[in-house]
Amino acid sequence: MLSQGNKTRSDTSHIATGPYTMRTPTMSTYCQQLWVIAKITTENTDEEIYDKTFHVTVSIDGLTEEHKPTPILHSRNPKNRTRHLSCIRQDCEEFIVLHLGFLDYNHYIITVRFYDLESFHFRYNIKSVTFYFKTYDPAFTQVEIWFRFIFLFTTFVFTCWFAHTLRKYVVYDWSIEQKWMSVLLPLLMLYNNPMFPMMFLVNSWIPGMIDAVAQATFLCALLLFWLCIYHGLRQNNRKVFFFYFPKVFIVAMLWLSAIILAAWQKYNEMQDPTYNHTTDTKNFYALKVFFFTFGGLYFAYLVLLVLKAYSELRCMPFFDMRLKFLTLLMLVVIAVSLTVTILRFGVGVLEDNFVAELSTTYNSSAQFMSFYGLLNFYLYTMAYVYSPGDRASYEVSITKDNPAFSMINDSDEDVVYGSDEESRRPLNRNRTDDDSD
Repeated sequence: MLSQGNKTRSDTSHIATGPYTMRTPTMSTYCQQLWVIAKITTENTDEEIYDKTFHVTVSIDGLTEEHKPTPILHSRNPKNRTRHLSCIRQDCEEFIVLHLGFLDYNHYIITVRFYDLESFHFRYNIKSVTFYFKTYDPAFTQVEIWFRFIFLFTTFVFTCWFAHTLRKYVVYDWSIEQKWMSVLLPLLMLYNNPMFPMMFLVNSWIPGMIDAVAQATFLCALLLFWLCIYHGLRQNNRKVFFFYFPKVFIVAMLWLSAIILAAWQKYNEMQDPTYNHTTDTKNFYALKVFFFTFGGLYFAYLVLLVLKAYSELRCMPFFDMRLKFLTLLMLVVIAVSLTVTILRFGVGVLEDNFVAELSTTYNSSAQFMSFYGLLNFYLYTMAYVYSPGDRASYEVSITKDNPAFSMINDSDEDVVYGSDEESRRPLNRNRTDDDSD
């Protein structure tokens, strides 16, 4: 949840150039990060849409407890960054002046200067410049820490319980869903990030990078799970090259683009708080094309596998139940994720800001609970459904013929062909048939 303050200047003598010197409100490490955002208004009355590229320089000093300034971004060597101003009538779009990813001081003194806006001011007459200070609400940070810890502990309990229920069976007898759950549950613990409090204790980009890698790894593992499960239900011969390699390659490219963007952004912002990847247009555009190309391939491949699975398995016993359960949960996850994403970014979700925010941050506690609660409860539900029953190992004759148990306790080979004791007969044989042909 973001909180904000603002400072407006309407003195027209140096309004197009500055300098604008500001002191931030009191902040703590629980504020997490600081964004300084500027908004310009003009006196233009025409209906035209107009824009302007200009430059911004920023110097930053942190105030110690003795109220002595400590240079962070020195005024002798200020960074000169390009910004793009887009306006409709009097209103211009907000633009980010700087972003501090970690707060070492309670107060900062920030000086901002504009260059190449004089001609823009002469033509459209800048009326005011408003600066906003945006941070995370400390109360939200405390809620986030507690809920991450609760989800982490609950996931650990579910992981241990799920492993305990499978201890009586060799791995060969596990269904493909059970094998995947044994991978996804530990990754969910990483997604909940046991090192999250380190982000408030260490002035380094490493804890934030670990969090971004853990989130990207879990989300991509979930994408890979959906591909493998819809293909694996109708194919028992799962060779590494032909079955796994195409899926791993597509998902790995999505993972790689997310990691590159997160590392690129965090490292450069630590070196220079005024850095913004959207101004690095050449590399950013190439990364965006790369991400959406493989994202489109993934979506097409997943739709193909879902259609094939339903066309081939919908009439087979037990498989129809498994397909419906998987598809229902997947659609719920996708629907809620898209809803929250669109509410956050607007309908222009495929614009640059969507790729820019691949690492998950939240503007409100509702968004945080929607994403984290959804994904955690999604895995908890699957762990409960796919765990073998207490009586499964003792009442094999019952569980073999019970769809509620067969879908989770039989290996895929047993479900399709029957067990070794039944001479691996097909499921649709009559009970009075012989074992011979």
